[in-house]
Amino acid sequence: MGRQTTKRPQTPRKEPRQARSRFLVETIVEAAARVFDEHGYDGANTNRIARIAGVSVGSVYQYFPNKDALVTALHERHVRQMLRLLEQVGAVDGGASLREATEVLVARGLEVHRTEPRLQRLLHADLPTLEQRRALSAASQAVFDSTRQLLSRHSAEIAQPDLELATYVVLRMFEELVHAAALDPPPGVEEGGLRRAISDALIGYLTVAAPRTPAGSPPEPAYP
Repeated sequence: MGRQTTKRPQTPRKEPRQARSRFLVETIVEAAARVFDEHGYDGANTNRIARIAGVSVGSVYQYFPNKDALVTALHERHVRQMLRLLEQVGAVDGGASLREATEVLVARGLEVHRTEPRLQRLLHADLPTLEQRRALSAASQAVFDSTRQLLSRHSAEIAQPDLELATYVVLRMFEELVHAAALDPPPGVEEGGLRRAISDALIGYLTVAAPRTPAGSPPEPAYP
């Protein structure tokens, strides 16, 4: 993609403290989302972003020293979108079953990932190193906690004994399957079938516990 690999700051220059500063940063990030989605990584530049945001180029550089810092902010924006999605599903969960909650989460997750498709591909396919930095994100931790709470409310339906591990696995499965379905869907598969397949995979993992080999016992042979 022509992306530079030199070590440059990849995080905002400073954190906005006041409401006006936070609004300015949000405006710049939303403008960056439009520009990256329309022009890709190579076609995006601070002049375009500043023009869309209606601010000076200096205002952009005040908070974002380069494009990588903006992409990092866009990834964090996406994580916050997923957090809001989890919170919405949790708020309407009520008496819903695990399957019903999962199907809603998958359907809405696909909607989120199909918005701004070029930007989504940039975040999830073209720049995989962003995924390695998520552990540092407070929003990413909040996504994990919110997912764990959602699963905890359905603990009677879940066969996996370790809820922390189940949360990790479910999140990774959800991300990989939803990203792939949104960015590279299988040809000839209708939408309802695709959503059901993803939901089935998640539900299958959660509700079917793998047989355990007693400690000290040799594993059973794979073939007779």
